[in-house]
Amino acid sequence: MRFSLMAPRFRFRLILAAALALSSHAWSADPPVESVPTGSTDSAVDVDEAVPPQAAVGAKKSSLGEVNLDDVRRFTAVMSLVKQAYVEPVDDHQLMLAAIKGMLVGLDPHSEYLEAGELDQLNEDTSGSYAGLGIEISTADGFLRVIAPIDDTPAERAGIKPGDTILRIDNEPVQADNLNDAVDMLRGKPGSEVVLSILREGSRTPQDFKLVRELIHVASVRGRLLEPGYAYLRISQFQAETGSDLRKRIARLQKENGKPLRGAVLDLRSNPGGLLNAAVEVSDLMLDSGGIVTTRGRIHESDMAFSATPGDALNGASIVVLIDRGTASAAEIVAGALKDNHRALLMGRRSFGKGSVQTVLTLDDRHALKLTTARYYTPSGVSIQAEGIQPDIELADLALSKNEDNAYGRISERDLRNHLRGDTESADEDAGAQAPASHSAPSDYALNEAIHALKAMALQQQRSTPGVPASKAEKG
Repeated sequence: MRFSLMAPRFRFRLILAAALALSSHAWSADPPVESVPTGSTDSAVDVDEAVPPQAAVGAKKSSLGEVNLDDVRRFTAVMSLVKQAYVEPVDDHQLMLAAIKGMLVGLDPHSEYLEAGELDQLNEDTSGSYAGLGIEISTADGFLRVIAPIDDTPAERAGIKPGDTILRIDNEPVQADNLNDAVDMLRGKPGSEVVLSILREGSRTPQDFKLVRELIHVASVRGRLLEPGYAYLRISQFQAETGSDLRKRIARLQKENGKPLRGAVLDLRSNPGGLLNAAVEVSDLMLDSGGIVTTRGRIHESDMAFSATPGDALNGASIVVLIDRGTASAAEIVAGALKDNHRALLMGRRSFGKGSVQTVLTLDDRHALKLTTARYYTPSGVSIQAEGIQPDIELADLALSKNEDNAYGRISERDLRNHLRGDTESADEDAGAQAPASHSAPSDYALNEAIHALKAMALQQQRSTPGVPASKAEKG
């Protein structure tokens, strides 16, 4: 069984929320990751095994009555009038397709009818490799809004930020009636150029960004030692191997450190989400017990719960999780699980707030329905839909800069003439002639604050449990 989930997406890389796969269908707030046998779709649902929509709905008795005949007559009358009087000829297929899409759009921003092209794009997205800009977007009020740029992609290097609104693509206006075409224009042949006109939050004047499309390979896990005993772990997206890659990365950093880590910063900023099972695995890696996430909906199969199993890959080391407005869906599940289980301190900005579940139902090998069917809840039973997760410590959107070295402003006792020598000061040391040490200040304000908090937490933990080795079984 495979589960997928992501922040809300529009057609491709548009961030969806929690996607849960049942044995018969793929539950997803993001595109599913397995393809049907034909290879022409990206749905995790096998066409032969998929439960027809009417069968799924029958899992619980519907309280809705039959279709109102007046509504049917009205729909038929409107369709007839459009065929007769619209300025251009339209056929029945075109009108019915528009009606289906309009019906789903009218439900919520994440339900959608997918044809072969969209299914292929969805499959491409979840494979972790595609030609484009590396930008996660969603629709809001008829515009394309940036959820987050993906790490080390043209969008991230160009300075695209969460919250940006794309107004024009190659000078073509992005309008409510051409969002599909606008999304298609973001993709293209690697090496081709595209100009985005972007309106940034707080600004009245759009900015133009020239980007060059690339073959985007999304590496979901990175990590390094910030300093002895303290690790930095970055998850940019939740893919099939994210949990395994994170476990290996932690083990490698433990080995590099030479002894168990004292703490780790888990960076989930601008993480649009991904696979639900990957989010569950990542949470499980850092939890020894407790709930991770539950989902609830109208059909029986949508009611699911996930809990942690014994074993903590970090051996109880302190954790600080960084989140921001681009932290969505699967990333919010991890943040919520660690926060509600009192396993980590959350710092940054309130998260995106994608707490609904979409089911991807395969109609045939060329068509599918992505339908919102449930909400998901953090271990404390809270829905984050449209609310997001509030960090324990909120940080302003600031950047650090390096002060100019000033030898006259750095005088200490040892700089004074004829000062009493300290016990560790060498006899031939000319303190007055010492050049001030040059330290490059980190530009990442949030990470810098996280490191300070992490050290304080690790020190407090060490004082509260002196001499007690934190050794627990590592999850495999």
